[in-house]
Amino acid sequence: MTSYTSMTDDERWQAVLNRDAAADGQFVFAVQTTGIFCRPSCRARHALRQNVRFFADIDAAQHAGFRPCKRCRPETLSPEQQKIAKVAHACRLLEQETPVTLEALAQAVAVSPYHFHRLFKSVTGMTPKAWQQAWRARRLRESLAAGQAVTQAVLEAGFPTSSSYYRHADDILGMTAQRYRQGGKSSDIHYSTGECSLGRCLVAMSERGICAVLLGDDDATLLAELQQTLPAARYLAADAASSEQIATVIAGLNQPGGTLSLPLDIRGTAFQQQVWQALRTIPEGQTRSYQQVADSIGKPKAVRAVASACAANRLAIVVPCHRVVRGDGALSGYRWGVARKAALLQREKER
Repeated sequence: MTSYTSMTDDERWQAVLNRDAAADGQFVFAVQTTGIFCRPSCRARHALRQNVRFFADIDAAQHAGFRPCKRCRPETLSPEQQKIAKVAHACRLLEQETPVTLEALAQAVAVSPYHFHRLFKSVTGMTPKAWQQAWRARRLRESLAAGQAVTQAVLEAGFPTSSSYYRHADDILGMTAQRYRQGGKSSDIHYSTGECSLGRCLVAMSERGICAVLLGDDDATLLAELQQTLPAARYLAADAASSEQIATVIAGLNQPGGTLSLPLDIRGTAFQQQVWQALRTIPEGQTRSYQQVADSIGKPKAVRAVASACAANRLAIVVPCHRVVRGDGALSGYRWGVARKAALLQREKER
């Protein structure tokens, strides 16, 4: 999908000529000879280009003295925006400790339960139940990080009983709540450093799988970066059980394109994991813009959040955030340096 906020007026005019509904809500156009402004998809007869002005939103158009078109009614939400508004309202209802049924959510936005379930998933990429579970997990992480007692944090996050939480604890935190509250205390992370075609690299492994693949120039900096993840964990040199798997990952850094069959320990918010999963679907040798990634997960307005999720990725190459570029094709930033990003993309194109 196209990001109309970064387009030229000529490109916006083309969207108007195409009556592109995807551009609705991104900008409006006004006709100087009639004093009316419209949404891009308006079905009215097109005015002459020299009589058309573009505005970022309806407020700007009205401030300039134009009035809304009675045919396309740009001051109201487009059908797509109405869908997003319904889902946004449902998300606010889900962000509470008390469970909300699918029927209650559907009634609140005036659609059938079946239609609402499909609508919610098409916009967020998640089911309503998974959304509320992710919200509870975030509340729990925040409370535990603040030092709140485990039982109290579990109950205040909306889990009806401690036992209902513990059945899903591993998926939510990647460890027990008590261990998370202590900053990962007693959690053993085995790591190893080595040389690869991109410089020095560090690969770390938890009891759940590969949890970090970092790139850098020296081992001390790499280890310091790793320790920021869980500051109270025990960081140990790779033992016999993990060294072979870690060596496999390091060897794979020199041969991109292969599929890593080792288990991964991908820790992050529900949104971050959604973005990282989308990145893993980008084919080798291709790139996507931050806008395209946001569109692919059903959240076209979350471009900055997508960029932040890319920056938070701890699994270099395995989760290929290097394949995400700016809308104009520029490489933009990269956690491990733009030079490495350019080298990775060039190497993938040559394969």
